[in-house]
Amino acid sequence: MDDNDTTLIPDNGTPPLADKPQRIADRERGGRTAVPGVIQSAGRTRVFAAGGGREKMRAADADRDRVVEFLNMAYTEGRLSKDEYDGRLENAFSARTYADLDQLVTDLPVARAAPVAPVAKTNGLAIASLACGIAQFGFGPLATIPAIVLGHVARHQIRRTGEQGAGLALAGLILGWAAVILGMILIVVGLAMSVGMSGTVH
Repeated sequence: MDDNDTTLIPDNGTPPLADKPQRIADRERGGRTAVPGVIQSAGRTRVFAAGGGREKMRAADADRDRVVEFLNMAYTEGRLSKDEYDGRLENAFSARTYADLDQLVTDLPVARAAPVAPVAKTNGLAIASLACGIAQFGFGPLATIPAIVLGHVARHQIRRTGEQGAGLALAGLILGWAAVILGMILIVVGLAMSVGMSGTVH
């Protein structure tokens, strides 16, 4: 093999740098031509495939679209001026590698998803208190005491656990106590009428 020959060494299945081996040395002048990706040694020139790092990999349209969305968010938040946004947007569309895309967003904070607050469930005793408060109009005073008791217990649990249903428990309490007050008024009125009727008879 002649010292001026060029040997192409693929990198474990990586496509060669060119379709055909390139001839680096100029036979007539005896000089050597420097080519990116070529390691030259005394007496022999060898071509090695470029490293397989992510930065040198070709970017896809989907990668460019993600960077464009990121730039749109940064511009909306006021992190980029109009000129900076326009310039980076143009570079994003013309980017060829991941390194080209990375340098467009390297000074921008990483977007973080907003934490999703769990939905608090409604306290079951609060629902039962309201149900008893409504049921007393159909079933009489048998549901009044449960409405009051369940309402107080539900409000205590809600303050401790942060559950929903405070309004339901309060409504059950109001209905329960309203029934108690109404019952007491009716009893007093009934006694007064009974006393009055007794006095009239005598």
